[in-house]
Amino acid sequence: MAAARPSEAAVEQRRQEVLRFVVDRGRARIDELAEHFGVSLMTMHRDLDDLAARHLLHKLRGRVESFPSLTMETATRFRVGLHVAEKEALAAVAVDEVRPNTTVILDDSSTLFPCARRLTAVESLTVVTNSFGVARTLSGAEREVLLLGGRFRGEFDSCTGPDVLRGLSRLRADLAVMSATAITDGRLFHPMQDFAEIKEAMCAAAERRVLLVDHSKFGKTATYSHGTVAAFDLVVTDEATPEEEIAAIREFGTEVRVTPADPAAEFPGETVRD
Repeated sequence: MAAARPSEAAVEQRRQEVLRFVVDRGRARIDELAEHFGVSLMTMHRDLDDLAARHLLHKLRGRVESFPSLTMETATRFRVGLHVAEKEALAAVAVDEVRPNTTVILDDSSTLFPCARRLTAVESLTVVTNSFGVARTLSGAEREVLLLGGRFRGEFDSCTGPDVLRGLSRLRADLAVMSATAITDGRLFHPMQDFAEIKEAMCAAAERRVLLVDHSKFGKTATYSHGTVAAFDLVVTDEATPEEEIAAIREFGTEVRVTPADPAAEFPGETVRD
């Protein structure tokens, strides 16, 4: 009897694990990857062809190589498949902060994609975002979506630049829900200046601010700082976050909620466009 074919979610999970393996090492031989992940050489070639077609790694003769770390850490197509269970758990907490008939700002972080999907159940929202993915998810008769336009960044499926900042300066929202690329000792960082500036402007435009960050973001820094957790009323993270990082957040006077990851979460079914 032939073995059952794995589900699309299982295949995507394996491919993300292959990608992380290559990113961690910088390069790998294809035969070694097939042996490590317990699949045939043909299956591994299919996995790598798929990842290469999405521009997530370089596939060469007999080996693969990762892209530079800046691209891997920031590109939407890479981030969307990472730490899905944690992101779902953070989203469940964040949605409880949202009330009907209010205005909510969402940034372009992949951490917020599960949050956006859950917000489709909340009636009469006005959503402000620079993310095309968030805007597509929340478009509908019961919600008004204000898409902040500017310089379109295809790699991140979002807009940046002075037009986005100008739009935010003219808005006042009830709530901003955001994430961060890196956080250490309560300080927030991003590797690209224009994204860091947008996060600061989103904080300034909202009455209440909530930061969603899974454990993988902690203990890291990047080139541009965009303030501290003192700008936020609430930080939501998962139980794998180091205790010393949680203590550092509380020293800023910011509330912290720690939630366990959702073991039932699967990889998102939607396709993120470049």
